[in-house]
Amino acid sequence: MKKRKYIVDSSCDTFVYQGVNIQSAPLVISTEENHWIDDGHMDVHHMLDTLENHKGRSYTACPSAESWLNAFEGGDEIFVATMTSALSGTCNSAIAAREIYLQEHPDAKITVIDTLSTGPELRLVVEKLVELGETDLTFDEVDAQVREYMHQTRLFFALGSLHNMGQNGRVNKVLVSAVGLLGISIIATASEDGKVKPIFKCRGEKKIVKHMLEELKAAGYAGGKARISHVENEEIARKLEIAVKEKYGDVDVTVYPAGGLCSYYGERGGILVGCEING
Repeated sequence: MKKRKYIVDSSCDTFVYQGVNIQSAPLVISTEENHWIDDGHMDVHHMLDTLENHKGRSYTACPSAESWLNAFEGGDEIFVATMTSALSGTCNSAIAAREIYLQEHPDAKITVIDTLSTGPELRLVVEKLVELGETDLTFDEVDAQVREYMHQTRLFFALGSLHNMGQNGRVNKVLVSAVGLLGISIIATASEDGKVKPIFKCRGEKKIVKHMLEELKAAGYAGGKARISHVENEEIARKLEIAVKEKYGDVDVTVYPAGGLCSYYGERGGILVGCEING
């Protein structure tokens, strides 16, 4: 019997779904003095404290080929889902590792899926991979159905600071300077080409829940799965969870703390929401 494996990069923030192990290739967050490996065990609070007081450069590095190859090992049919290639070399590093693995294991099958997203939306994609992959569907059928499913998911996020995104060229400097002043937060989404697309600015965390609900509805959310991650801001994440359930009933919503990579870009107070929408 062929062994199927499900592999993501660490921006997914999940390691087990429905009893099935999901392997993660870690990204690395660095300053000149510190390096944090986003392996599920890093001290996110320490990283956030350090970066808030750090005056120099900080940056991220995509998983190494070795990290991917270690995750591939032992797999016959391997499903890989990565964060957006528009903002990271992570997908390309997975593709390069795939070629190496196939040279040594020519009978294996590996698909690398560029989700054009990250965080909770990537989590939804890998959950669907597991759901489909643990059925009698063929490798190609699972691959095709997951790619179709990605047309029915969205990512939204609310951030009170864009400092780290600005440092890494993910957003323009004008937008960076406008956010974080006088309590202003930005609500944004992942665009169709996998980039950061600002929607609007709002002042005060109380308005985040209201505006986020409006964006979910406008995108076509009608009570499907929702995954909400937060960067040391469980209070607002739970309020959003309650608001979603009050509006749509007892729907499948999961709230959890963001891991290292999403905390680095989301920064303290950030909220990320992945959801299923009507196709």
